[in-house]
Amino acid sequence: MSIAALRDENEQLKALLAQTQAALSEHQGALATSEEARRRLEVILGELRREKFGAKSEKLRPDQYHLPLEDVEIAQGILDAAQERAETVINGRSRNVPDQGPHRNCGCLPAHLPRVERIIEPASTLCPCGCGAMAKIGEDVSKRLDVIPAQWRVLVTRRPKYICRRCAGPVVQAHAPEHVVPGGLPTEAAIAHVIVPQ
Repeated sequence: MSIAALRDENEQLKALLAQTQAALSEHQGALATSEEARRRLEVILGELRREKFGAKSEKLRPDQYHLPLEDVEIAQGILDAAQERAETVINGRSRNVPDQGPHRNCGCLPAHLPRVERIIEPASTLCPCGCGAMAKIGEDVSKRLDVIPAQWRVLVTRRPKYICRRCAGPVVQAHAPEHVVPGGLPTEAAIAHVIVPQ
């Protein structure tokens, strides 16, 4: 190949390269323009979505304004209870206080209702081993709501506990009477008063 032919081919390749670069820059400009148009369309679409599905469509009714406050109150109650438990453990009271079982109707019955107390003693307060009389060491108290027609009252049942001070005998206590509703407040008369015959 002659030098003149190589120069012509070189010139043709340079011209082709210049055309390719011009076409590439033209395509890059068109791509940038289309990318800008796409961004503008996404902004417009976002505004339309906010308009249709945004905060305006999620307005609360006036009776729902208190719902967030209820959540705050519930959370505050849980935190208060946890703090009380933590203080109890820190002060050591939980180790010193014996397990008293479930606390039912503690102070829930109205104080103005008359109280009718009955004491259920064990069959015998003498020590089974023959040491003599046992000493009272405490009692279980349960309160139930009772009714006399047109009069409400509270039945208080006391069951004293006895133990012998001379020996390590067992604690003696009368059995608790059966309740119509286990662990419940009403007596038979209260339930009969509430249930209306059909």
